[in-house]
Order: sequence, then C-alpha cells, then structure tokens
Amino acid sequence: MAVVRAGAAELGFAEEAPAWRLRSSQFPSKLYAPLPGRADAFHRSLFLFCCRAPPCCAGLRVFRNQLPRKNDFYSHEPPPEEPPPEAGESVCLQLKSGAHLCRVCGCLGPKTCSRCRQAHYCSKDHQAVDWRSGHKQACGQADNLDNTVPDHNFLFPEFEIVIETEDEITPEVSEKDDEPEIIGSMGEASVDELDSMAKHESREDKIFQEFKNKIALEPEQILRYGRGLAPIWISGENVPEEENIPDCPCGAKRIFEFQVMPQLLNYLKADRLGKSVDWGVLAIYTCAESCSLGTGYTEEFVWKQDVNDTS
Repeated sequence: MAVVRAGAAELGFAEEAPAWRLRSSQFPSKLYAPLPGRADAFHRSLFLFCCRAPPCCAGLRVFRNQLPRKNDFYSHEPPPEEPPPEAGESVCLQLKSGAHLCRVCGCLGPKTCSRCRQAHYCSKDHQAVDWRSGHKQACGQADNLDNTVPDHNFLFPEFEIVIETEDEITPEVSEKDDEPEIIGSMGEASVDELDSMAKHESREDKIFQEFKNKIALEPEQILRYGRGLAPIWISGENVPEEENIPDCPCGAKRIFEFQVMPQLLNYLKADRLGKSVDWGVLAIYTCAESCSLGTGYTEEFVWKQDVNDTS
C-alpha cells in the first residue's frame, strides 16, 4: 500500500514514474497511475469529481483515461527534471492558441463576454461570478485581462502530493475490559438485546481503532493507493459487498485501486461541518482489466462511507 500526503504548493512532474498530483478544481484529486507492462496504459489517469455542497456529495464521480506512450497529446520523452536556466525576460504563461477556457473553472469556455469579447466562460453562471469578482472593472482593459488571473474562491487550492511506501504498524493494545460495563436500568431492554448492543459497540471500537493504528505513522495522509488490495474502513457500517460493486461495461470485475482519506478535506478547506462536502472514506474501484479506451474516458465506481456511519 502506498501512502500519499500533501507536499509543497508548487507542482512537479515526472513522466517515467507514477506522479500522483492534486489538481485545483471542482474535482479534489487526479491520480497519474500507469500500469507496469501495459503499453496501452503508459499514461493512465484517474479523475475524482465532487460538489462542494453537502446535498450533492452523493453524486461523486470518478473517470479513467489511458494512452500509450506514443500518442497525439504528449511528448514521447519526459520533460527535464531541472528547469532550463532563466534567460532574459520571464516566460509568459498565458496561452496564445488552443481552446478558450472558462476564467472561473478552467473548463471549455465557448461563451464570451458580450462587452469585451475577450473573457471566456462555460456558462452564464460563471460569467456572473467573474463579473462580481472584478471583471466589471477590468472589462475592456486588455492589459488587465492578459496579465491577471482572477481568484474567485471557486476552485480547490492546489498542492503537490508525495507518495511513500507504507511501513507496517504494530497495533496498539487497547486497555479495556473484555466485557463493556452496562450502566443504567435493564428494565427497558432484554439481556440479549443489551449483549447484542455491547458486541456491536465493541466491534465498531475495534474497527475504528484499527483505522487509527493504520494511519498513525502518517497522520496527514490524504490518499492510500493499492490496486487489487483492500481499503481500510473507518466504520463497520456501510461497507460494500461484492455485489454492490458494479462490473465495468466491458464485462470485467472492478477492483479496489485507491481511497481518499478525510484529512484531504482540511487541505481543500472544505471541512465546515454541515456546510461543505464531507466523507469518512472514499473507496475507488476500477476495471480489473483496465480496458482500452482509445482517447476517451470511462466512468469507474466510487463508494462513500461517512464519518457518521460510526455512530
């Protein structure tokens, strides 16, 4: 199992090795996860999307894309690890060609501001967001549009993420009595009911303790990657059975590939209880055969286990 944690705020890139990176957008993570020995999956990425609003979180979506090393989009050779020495003026990062992108979310922006015809948007809603956030003042001023990147507080913050191999953790011995103490009157419940409740609470305590022990060495981990292994659950409730994981449209079974930890919410600044997206564990299952897609995307499966499932 590989443990992934947030690193510096500046992104790096290594084409020849898995370089899992956190992207800032309305999707909280992108994993670059090529499969060794698979020429058709030299470039293989997984994209996890979600909404910030709690009611929409049930609509979590994950997509997979893969390409061979020789393709129409990426160079056959990786970029140099060391950037070239700066010569003369700094390089302008504004794109001068290619598709127009929305100034708010970065998606395809076919719509333009009717006044300046220079600002592009994916929708009227995002045009309104940009207008309120400063485009009203900058509209028509070409220099302001070219040299400023608006901060609409719409995207998630962006980080590099670092991958490390997990060490074995020795489970801590819990100093608890074998039989939990039952406090209060037994008149409202039978002895069998109380025993069942006690066993359930004891099992939940054990599962949650194992979860805490696993993350003890890397308490800031945000992802755990282990294709074909098993996730660790924060609760014994709402754990999927095999029949709950749908097969890939190609007919192959889906297997566990990685899980997203609750610590990621802190980095995304989306941990306001009841007012933002929330989860205990997100477990992502992908096609066991990683079926070939050409240049397209296929949807995979995500299982959400909430923190309140521990109650």
